[in-house]
Amino acid sequence: MTSTDNFKESLKQQADIVRIVGDYVRLKKSGAQNFSGLCPFHAEKTPSFSVHATRQFFHCFGCGQSGDVFTFVQKVENITFPEAVRLIAQKLGVPMPKVTFSSPAEARDAQTRMALLDVHVRATQFFQDCLKRPEGATAREYLKGRGLDDEIITRFRIGYAPDSGFLLRDALRKEFDEELLRESGLFSWKESSPANDEQRTANSASSKPAASGQQPAAMYSKFRNRVMFPICNDQGKVIAFTGRTLSTDEKAGPKYLNSPETPIYSKSRVLFNLDNAKEAIRKLEYSILVEGQMDCISVYAAGFHNVIASSGTAFTEIQAKLLGRFSKNVVVNFDPDAAGARATERTLGLLVEEEFNIKIVRLDTGFDPDLFIRRKGKDAYGSAIKASQRYFDYLIDEARAQFPPRSSENKIKAINYLIPHIQRVPNRLVRDGLANDIAQKLEIDSKVMRQEMKSVVANRSATHVTVPAETQITGAERVLIRALASATQMQSGVTRSTAREGTDEEFDPARQAQFALQSEHLYEGLASQSLIEALLEAGTDTADVMALPKTEEDRRLLASILMTEEEELTPETVEGAVRALRRIYLRRRLEEVQRALQRPGLPLEERQALLHEKVRLKRALMDPGLAEAS
Repeated sequence: MTSTDNFKESLKQQADIVRIVGDYVRLKKSGAQNFSGLCPFHAEKTPSFSVHATRQFFHCFGCGQSGDVFTFVQKVENITFPEAVRLIAQKLGVPMPKVTFSSPAEARDAQTRMALLDVHVRATQFFQDCLKRPEGATAREYLKGRGLDDEIITRFRIGYAPDSGFLLRDALRKEFDEELLRESGLFSWKESSPANDEQRTANSASSKPAASGQQPAAMYSKFRNRVMFPICNDQGKVIAFTGRTLSTDEKAGPKYLNSPETPIYSKSRVLFNLDNAKEAIRKLEYSILVEGQMDCISVYAAGFHNVIASSGTAFTEIQAKLLGRFSKNVVVNFDPDAAGARATERTLGLLVEEEFNIKIVRLDTGFDPDLFIRRKGKDAYGSAIKASQRYFDYLIDEARAQFPPRSSENKIKAINYLIPHIQRVPNRLVRDGLANDIAQKLEIDSKVMRQEMKSVVANRSATHVTVPAETQITGAERVLIRALASATQMQSGVTRSTAREGTDEEFDPARQAQFALQSEHLYEGLASQSLIEALLEAGTDTADVMALPKTEEDRRLLASILMTEEEELTPETVEGAVRALRRIYLRRRLEEVQRALQRPGLPLEERQALLHEKVRLKRALMDPGLAEAS
């Protein structure tokens, strides 16, 4: 084992998976060694995701995902294995040795991402320094006018991009190569002529700098004369920027300019301020969702630290799942009269589909959160949060306001207004409750409303999670797999086996299962054959049973078996499982014999032998003692 492997094993022993997973999933104790919660890898309403504290692995009975602490972090963060090791080491405060990669391509990808993070750290410092200089006076005045003090400016690492296309470029060129800067999303460039392309190729092939006065490439800063708001991932690493223009002329470009997608930034996977807000969301058990960064910063500065922003875009499924790791309760403070009302509706619809408990904040007309807090104060905003209304109550009130239920025609219009929203609700009980509320508030006969709801259910096009079919195995196979896996439990001092009554010898379920399976090969032809073979091959040579299976399917199967709280392993349960496998073997052999007897043109001698075998197998199945002898 290499020193790197030693480090991984040491880190794995230190990294309590319950604690690490608990940073992403709300876990509750659900057994002697099990903790459960909502799976972060697929949408679900009841917990099917489990973490085993002793075995130090996770398994989802819904989607089948399973693995150790490294696998979990790798999947949930969408990063490579070496990056997962590094992240866990950072969480534990353990110094990292030199990282090794499984392939040159993986090494290049990881090194590029790490280098881009370094570029963004340096760019953030550059923008912060520019904000403090004389040329940042207009930006400082703007921020002061928005009510932001030095503490909040520092907290959010707000800066200023000077009105120059080359200062940032020249500063970063001292530390990073041009190819990396092009990938960072911080720069734009002009298409050059073929002659210039040849010159650039020649320059890049040589280690010598370009001649004096000659630029290697026509690259310039994308962000100019803008207040810069860093965008961070949920670990607090700067991965992109939003720049708010300070110019008023027609050439200034859009009011808000965002970084393009890069190897470290995908806008569909990021929620603004989640790095600062996640602990408050966990503690308060709800989040406040606003539309833009400035609204988010103002709400945070007012003391509501559980606020995050969608950055003016509608939610994606990935963002909803990301937020759902911390709480499924959300208070939405969007402007219902804004030009982006359609995007707002899509966001709310997705939150409904992901089964969030949604409330709506209604501020005075013309007020966004930032303006409301600056004009009326944080206490008034706190009162508005407390008065937030359940989303479907809000929709019913909207339907009543638009179509007063004074006529049958208006009642039909109100129902038609509400049905597209109800169609998104995946839970039947919730839909039934909504039907009762609507019938009462719109003064509609409940029978008519129920009939309408039946049509909704019939036509509903909800997205369902495709759950892979788990390998079907018998109870006997489960018992014997648990028995084989107990060899590693006994190594670590954990055992759930019980000795025979009246004997002093400690019962070893692994040894008993190994003897029966190896001597009789009863597992051959079973769905679990490859998994059992891996456990038999390893014997007691490893302390990590989850590392034994050779296929992902077998690892998931083993995880699902070991995660289930079952009765103790006793001599009787293991012997009973062996006998059950013998019966399975006999039945399977009997079916083979019967199929062979149906073959046309079977020689008489072979037919007689098969008939004798058939009689023997039938007797064996009727006599447990003979079955054991067989």
